[in-house]
Amino acid sequence: MVQTISVARLPQEQPKVWHALETAQAIACLETDLDQGLSSAEVEQRLADFGVNELTGKKSKPWWLKFLLQFNQPLLIILLCAGLVKAVTGSFVNAGVIWGVTTTNAMIGFIQESKAEGAIAALAQAITTETTVIRDGQKLRIPSRNLVPGDVVLLASGDKVPADLRLVQARNLQIDESALTGESVAVEKNTQSLTAETPLAERKNMAYAGGFVTFGQAIGVVVATGNETETGRISQLMEQHTNLSTPLTRKFDKFSQSWLRVVLGLASLTFVVGLSYRNLQDALEAAVALTVSAIPEGLPAVVTVTLAIGVSRMAQRHAIIRKLPAVETLGSATVICSDKTGTLTENQMTVQAIYAGGHQYTVTGIGYEPQGEILQDDKPVNLNSDKGLQECLFAGLLCNDSHMENKNGKWVVVGDPTEGALIISANKAGFSQSNLARQMPRLDAIPFESDYQYMATLHETSRGKSIYVKGSAEAILKRCTLMLNTDGQPRPIDCVETLRQTTIEREVNIMARQGLRVLALAKKSVSNEQMTVDHPDIETGLIFLGLQGMIDPPRASAIKAVQACQEAGIQVKMITGDHAVTAQAIARRMGIHKNGSVLAFTGAELAKMDRQELAQVAEEGVVFARVAPEQKLRLVEALQSKGEIVAMTGDGVNDAPALKQADIGIAMGGAGTEVAKEASDMLLTNDNFASIEAAVEEGRAVYKNLLKAMCFILPVNGGESMTVLLSTLLARDLPILSLQILWLNVINSITMTVPLAFEPKPQNVMKQPPRSPNEPLLSGSRIKRILAISLFNWIVIFGVFEYIRQTTGNVDLARTMAINSLIAGRIFYLLSISQLIPNLIAKMDGTIQENVDIPAIGLGIVGAIALQIVFAHVPLINHVFETAPLTLQQWLFCLAVGSPMIVWAAIANKIDPPN
Repeated sequence: MVQTISVARLPQEQPKVWHALETAQAIACLETDLDQGLSSAEVEQRLADFGVNELTGKKSKPWWLKFLLQFNQPLLIILLCAGLVKAVTGSFVNAGVIWGVTTTNAMIGFIQESKAEGAIAALAQAITTETTVIRDGQKLRIPSRNLVPGDVVLLASGDKVPADLRLVQARNLQIDESALTGESVAVEKNTQSLTAETPLAERKNMAYAGGFVTFGQAIGVVVATGNETETGRISQLMEQHTNLSTPLTRKFDKFSQSWLRVVLGLASLTFVVGLSYRNLQDALEAAVALTVSAIPEGLPAVVTVTLAIGVSRMAQRHAIIRKLPAVETLGSATVICSDKTGTLTENQMTVQAIYAGGHQYTVTGIGYEPQGEILQDDKPVNLNSDKGLQECLFAGLLCNDSHMENKNGKWVVVGDPTEGALIISANKAGFSQSNLARQMPRLDAIPFESDYQYMATLHETSRGKSIYVKGSAEAILKRCTLMLNTDGQPRPIDCVETLRQTTIEREVNIMARQGLRVLALAKKSVSNEQMTVDHPDIETGLIFLGLQGMIDPPRASAIKAVQACQEAGIQVKMITGDHAVTAQAIARRMGIHKNGSVLAFTGAELAKMDRQELAQVAEEGVVFARVAPEQKLRLVEALQSKGEIVAMTGDGVNDAPALKQADIGIAMGGAGTEVAKEASDMLLTNDNFASIEAAVEEGRAVYKNLLKAMCFILPVNGGESMTVLLSTLLARDLPILSLQILWLNVINSITMTVPLAFEPKPQNVMKQPPRSPNEPLLSGSRIKRILAISLFNWIVIFGVFEYIRQTTGNVDLARTMAINSLIAGRIFYLLSISQLIPNLIAKMDGTIQENVDIPAIGLGIVGAIALQIVFAHVPLINHVFETAPLTLQQWLFCLAVGSPMIVWAAIANKIDPPN
């Protein structure tokens, strides 16, 4: 009977060394038996010791606590206190309106963040399945959650790997681990021990939870379950590195804190001065009025609407935003870290180079569409006279276990992508796999095995029986004694020994340096009596037919997008699980570089670096290959430590921690795992890097529109604050009351500011360098603009109020006309900072062809006028807000007072250009 193993010897205590142990050592350490497996009693004991094979995450906050936390903002807290003061003094209507505004802002934030973080739950689903085990000497089918360290697991093609396993037996085993390692093709597995330093992506004797068996069979012993698996370690990384803030939220926090100090100081001054000549209630009204006037209550709503419009525009360009602040964040990105597969490339293997008959050929066309041709010296090849090339293509079609299918008008490979590439290269020459299979039926085959590095098939031909072989160049060339020339005639290789030693190997090296995956093809004629094929049949005597070099080619749109990003001052870096040579070749083809150089580093090299070295390498490097999940995370952190705003793309489980840590995580909407999607801020519906560039462009436009909105809203707060403060210091009646201020700051501001969110993007938005991450929301020139417009607003409010009060003696009328004069000035100011008039002029003279969004600005102005008519003429509003009806002459007076804003705004635009 198997004895209970001690905690110290469990895999959780040494999670990185199982691949370095011999098979027998691993079995002995786990105290299990390959034939009998664990006993039921031992399983119960280990379940009690180590728990079920599930991922566990941090408990989420209850919804009510998340809602209450929305009020944990300095400006909202001040408004709540102001409402409390009004309630204590008996002004319940004022208090209710103030509290309503703060609650509305909190609800906006709550809805924005209400989608619960589901990354851990998605990770749990990634390893939830059923699996076959040996227990008590019997094969059993059990839920994977019941697995324990030491269980003997049987794997077959189509299975999901249920836990981390040390493989002890493997036959033709291939596992797709792309979700964990980023490796774009299935990994061939074996049982040989490795060095302890072997990186995760190269541990061929291990199978990791969440992987898929694409081919072959195996037996493995469970070495880690639940949170101790590599997938579980990723979930812990995600919990430890939660970054919910963005550059925009950080800037708003800093702005709020600075504004808070100003508001508290001015409100205290107003209250103290007011007490010197007013009663307590009037002094409190003045202090509350100043507080309410100084806080831009409508700004959070306007920001949310502006970001939401940006979301809509990005969705039209295949980018779905999951978290609103990510809209602006993407616009401020200084570095984009992208995986190779799918995002930058077609995710379809394509033959691009052929060497046959002693000649080089290029193959046009991209992906699995059978469109393109084979060229020699840029001229189409005559296949009737080029028998060597023809035989090379035939071999790729016949020695092939895959086929192509047309699904919804799109060609897809059913089987191995590399075999699909061979089929398409022959299709481009006019050859059909099905037709050739009928003419030369298969009789037997040797499936691909990693130990031999080749596949072979036996066929019936019109000239007898032939064996076709494909595999690695090293495996095929050493078995060849002849090669075909262009006429299809074999030549003894021993007569041209230097050819085999130099030319063919040189061609292999040339293709490899281009990042191409090279397959060699050969054939051998056998007797008509032979009905089977085995390894001894192809040990010698093969005729070399040629080489086919293939790659997952870059997307043409992605190449343009990379160039646009780099011209915009955004660094593009490739972080991938693929080999360094392949990744570096793709980077060169894409035009990804830094100062003309394409520096590449591997995960093994990164593992040896300290934090300072890694930060330097992260800045200088362009390609990072064969990286582990925690290394992706470290690279993102290293770039952020250098002050970079990092956008990170990914589609696998291994990308999730880095996606979560990045300033903006971008997941693939099509090929991406649920884990990556849940950890991301944005999804690409077409999995194309070009959509990132489009989203960056929209993000930059959104930020510019946000700044316009702030520069439009804050001068009103400034003018109101100056009015309340100076009126208090001069012992005058308040020209504007706290409730009227709320009308201006919420109802009117939202109506007139939202149209700015529809402003079209400037023509040169992608020709400008990224903003400095440390640039404040309010730069020096913007503050000057705000102060200048605030001064004008104060003059209008104070001047009109005093004039009308002294000439009519009606305080309510004076306040109503002062407010409407301010609105008239705001209309002129809105037109001055909008692109409406300049774009209309440019449209008329043919400078630009874009449609100008007239209705947004126009509707905003019409809406503002309509609201002010309600404000002045509806009796209920008159009673609540203490306003009075106006005559037509008084309306015209307000318009005339506000019109000088045209000149005033022109001066402000010189100080701080609006675009």
